[in-house]
Amino acid sequence: MGQRLTQIATRTGDDGTTGLGDNTRVSKHSLRVHAMGEVDELNSHIGLLLCEDLPAAVRALLVQIQHQLFNLGGELSIPGFELLKAPAVLALDTALAEHNAALPRLQEFILPAGTRAAAQAHVCRTVARRAERAVVALGAQDALKDTPRQYLNRLSDLLFVLARVLNRMHGGDDVYWHSERLAQTAAK
Repeated sequence: MGQRLTQIATRTGDDGTTGLGDNTRVSKHSLRVHAMGEVDELNSHIGLLLCEDLPAAVRALLVQIQHQLFNLGGELSIPGFELLKAPAVLALDTALAEHNAALPRLQEFILPAGTRAAAQAHVCRTVARRAERAVVALGAQDALKDTPRQYLNRLSDLLFVLARVLNRMHGGDDVYWHSERLAQTAAK
């Protein structure tokens, strides 16, 4: 990996470029930098979610996810390098199955709403989807391992499920979409 920063204001980016972990410089509008930024934003939103009152198991899971997202950011910053491993995806699959099993089956689409923690989990979900799209775009240009894309895809699913879990934490429920079309169909 490249050298760690010892000072923050280096002024080397004033020309519109940034340094990657392998010490190459690229434009700040490159797909790689865009994907790195999306993953960084996702990690920041998860940090905000961690400010909420959360069950201990959910908190521990989110902290582990933050570490894996840092690995993902590092992998994206060094072309050809691998930091995010397949077991990280399997850990998300396990958490997804565990938390989803405790939830009632969805009867309708739900709104990204409810408690503040659940709403923030939905924000994290949408940013994870955006980060996934950025990684897919980068993968169309540069060779990437499958794990980063899979991790973000699974993470967005898990964040949806966690939003539902967090809405129920204090006896609440999902906030269901009131579809006029579905209501008319049900009335017939």
